[in-house]
Amino acid sequence: MMKLQGGLLQWSPSSLIPSAIKTTHLSISACVVERNHQLTARERRQLRNERRESKSGYSWREEVEERLIKKPKKRYASWTEELNLDTLAEAGQQWWVVRVSRVRGHETAQVLARALARQFPEMEFTVYAPAVQVKRKLKNGSISVKPRPVFPGCIFIRCILNKEIHDAIREVEGVGGFIGSKVGNTKRQINKPRPVDDSDLEAIFKQAKEEQEKADSEFDEGQRAEEEASLASQELLASSSDAIETVETKPKRAPGKAALATETKTKKKKLAAGSTVRVLSGTFAEFVGNLKKLNRKTAMATVGFTLFGKETLVEIDINELVPEIQS
Repeated sequence: MMKLQGGLLQWSPSSLIPSAIKTTHLSISACVVERNHQLTARERRQLRNERRESKSGYSWREEVEERLIKKPKKRYASWTEELNLDTLAEAGQQWWVVRVSRVRGHETAQVLARALARQFPEMEFTVYAPAVQVKRKLKNGSISVKPRPVFPGCIFIRCILNKEIHDAIREVEGVGGFIGSKVGNTKRQINKPRPVDDSDLEAIFKQAKEEQEKADSEFDEGQRAEEEASLASQELLASSSDAIETVETKPKRAPGKAALATETKTKKKKLAAGSTVRVLSGTFAEFVGNLKKLNRKTAMATVGFTLFGKETLVEIDINELVPEIQS
């Protein structure tokens, strides 16, 4: 409602207009888009540097310098440096693989150890030829132990390697060189030794230990089986001898002196090694066997009988044997 008072136009809200009017607030923000693609590369670098320098307490130059210092520089060795074997000593003691004969590898390892100890008495080194000690029982009852290499044709040596030691190892009889890689150029090339990682050596030690335990267990099982077989055969022989003793034999009339002398002479003439004989009396009476050995001085003969599928040798008096007549 408007009223005119003293030239002033006054306005007051009418009662018809509602007292509460809903208002909507709108905010308009203006943004400036910089199109960097319209700037040159130099201008973009300047803007980037200005933004970096505007930050308080931040020096991007120092950060870049620190990163460059921490980053290791890749070093490219010349071919003359690669041919220099004295650089191998910089890494200290390491394991190296030496090629040897597949048959005489264990002997070559011993010769190499003696040669290094004689030529370099102050040097610390270790020669390792992984092998399994295989046990075998001989016919005379003794046990022979023979090494079987785990890696035929290779032995391992731990030392500080340089050119002098490298050449000394190469000159040992039975050594074929080191396992490595070829370096150099077309004018000159050498086989540069390559060290073995400690993890690989631990795996080799573990493999050698497992194979040794396996070989020992197999030998022990064979010994137990042989002892059981021997006990079984002894029991069979004992039972067979008891059965033979219980056999009843018919009594025979004792021959006269003249007949006995004639029979003895005839038997001695006809008995010969390799012939088939029959036992007249004793434990093996009426047994037929093969005459293996005849000793006329002691009047004893060695006869082989077949018992339970096995041949058993027994010494019997010549007077108790007669040649078996083949029918």
